[in-house]
Amino acid sequence: MRNDDSRTGGWATTPRGESPGDARTTRPAGGSPRGTRATASGSAPRCGRGAAARFYQNGGGKRAADLVGAALLLALLAPVLAAAALAVRLTLGRPVLFRQLRAGRGGAPFVLLKLRSMRAPRLPGESDAARLTPLGRRLRATAIDEIPQLVNVLRGEMSLVGPRPLPPDYTPLYTPRQALRLALRPGIAGLAQAAGRNAVPWEVRLELDARYAAGPITAGGDARLLLACLRLLLRAEGVSAPGHATMPRFRGGAGSDRG
Repeated sequence: MRNDDSRTGGWATTPRGESPGDARTTRPAGGSPRGTRATASGSAPRCGRGAAARFYQNGGGKRAADLVGAALLLALLAPVLAAAALAVRLTLGRPVLFRQLRAGRGGAPFVLLKLRSMRAPRLPGESDAARLTPLGRRLRATAIDEIPQLVNVLRGEMSLVGPRPLPPDYTPLYTPRQALRLALRPGIAGLAQAAGRNAVPWEVRLELDARYAAGPITAGGDARLLLACLRLLLRAEGVSAPGHATMPRFRGGAGSDRG
């Protein structure tokens, strides 16, 4: 998996331990080395960046950004949400919201909120792809059906950026590496979404989630991921895996149901 994929907004393109601001020993023309001064002058900004990253990830900065961002987005998108909810009510009836248990931070279950995009099954075992309505396809392509998850963010169940929340019955199937995703609040957008949304196969998607969870998680990195997801959304790419309403069911490890 290339780390310089432009779709991920350049996330994790700098090797760990390296920074454009790393100090270097310098020698002025005709003078002696000034390694001590260069290191001292370069260390303060680097320490400042490290402290800022730690505060963002562990000290409440990310949660504060979630609260402010989700509240602003919910206010800005309220007319869009209201219009979409009315369209769902007129075409699919009640309920307007789809609620489903998902695994949150630490594997704790919570109720995920989405706008409905499927009609009720007409036959036993009818596939999700067959039940997906034309309106539902448009809602999913534009991610308008995900807007109610901003309420999940405000409740503290989700983050704006993080691994997508998956069903609780997937949790026992994760490898130890894949289970790293459970150390964080799940997100509306994330590294795997920026790489191609639902078109990304399971083994790659879960590895990207683990890579994000391993950190470092920074405000700048999250902002770049949000912009990368927005670009992908505007191109309506990766809405679903071929032959599926969203993705095939995860079967554990690198396997999945492609039937």
